[in-house]
Order: sequence, then structure tokens, then C-alpha cells
Amino acid sequence: MKIIVIGATGTIGRAVADALETEHEVIRAARDGSTRVDLEIPASIGALFDTVGTVDAIICCAASGQLTPLASPSDDEFSHGLKGKLLGQVTLLRRALDHVRDGGSVTLTSGTFREPTPGGSFGALVNAGLEAFVRAAAIEMPRGLRVNAVSPGWVKETLEKLGLDSSGGTPLSDVARAYVEVVTGDMQGQTLTPSPR
Repeated sequence: MKIIVIGATGTIGRAVADALETEHEVIRAARDGSTRVDLEIPASIGALFDTVGTVDAIICCAASGQLTPLASPSDDEFSHGLKGKLLGQVTLLRRALDHVRDGGSVTLTSGTFREPTPGGSFGALVNAGLEAFVRAAAIEMPRGLRVNAVSPGWVKETLEKLGLDSSGGTPLSDVARAYVEVVTGDMQGQTLTPSPR
């Protein structure tokens, strides 16, 4: 398969691209690099497809947000992630409909934490909205196309880098495997959450 991995310079995106490259043609896309895309700039999504053409699958690992207190004085800071993580991925799916081969798939990234996290209320809203969008959009997918999401939660290696307790984190290899399962399987309209060991 010919697969675009968006966010391929990040921790998860790099691991997903590496896992897929053993058996598939992988195009690594990111804000920086030879194949560029920025989910906050809709025109860059169109430019991505102009560059790479038709593909069998798209995986978006670029979606991110930041922890911001509910009482943040800045509306923009509190709602960071809306444009890229939610609306950017929605735009990506809509543009992908004309560029993914029959029976192909689009995998998005949500990420609600298993337990509420201080500063995570808006992120929870965005992630829940994205997961609801995936469920609803699945019934409208043409030509046998599939749409799903992966909700990676905390990655063990990221927690370790931050000097935090990593016991509740999911190993990066398990997170990458979840994305591979979604792309190579037959899930439709689902959100897969890899579990920590």
C-alpha cells in the first residue's frame, strides 16, 4: 500500500512510519521536511495531495493540543487545538475523499486521557468531538472507504522523558501497532485505544 503518515517527525508518527515501512510505501509528511503539510492551513492539505497523488491510506499523527487550565484568561490559549486537531483533521478527511483509492482508509488521532487531567478539559472536548465525528462520518464514506481514530493517551517513553511516573503509559511500540492494525484491518467508525501493559 501507498500510505501517507502526517506528523511523521513526531514521536508517534515516526514510530508508525517505521512500523509500516517494512511492508508498505510510506510518505512521511510534516510541517517541516520534504513533504509538507500543516493541518492549521487548509490550503496545505490540498497541496499535499497535489504532490503525492492518490494513496491507499492516510494516517494523521500530527494532531496535538496543550494542557490549559479551565480558568485561563486567554480564550485563544484555552481553545488551542481546535483549528488543527479538530477542524484540521475534519478538513483532512473531507479532502482525502477524492485522493484515497476505493476501499482505502483514513486514520485520525484523538487522545482523551483515561483519567481526567488538570488542564485537559478543552482537549477532552476536542477529542470527544473528533471521536463522535468519526462514528458519524463512517456511514457517509463513499467507495468502501473507512475512517477510524486512535486514542493513544500517554506514551510511556514520553512520560519518561518528562521525568514522570511512566507506569500508566502505553509503550510506543504498542501505540504504533494500534495504528497499523487500524489501517490493515477492517474497522469502520471506531476509536482504538491501546492499553498500557
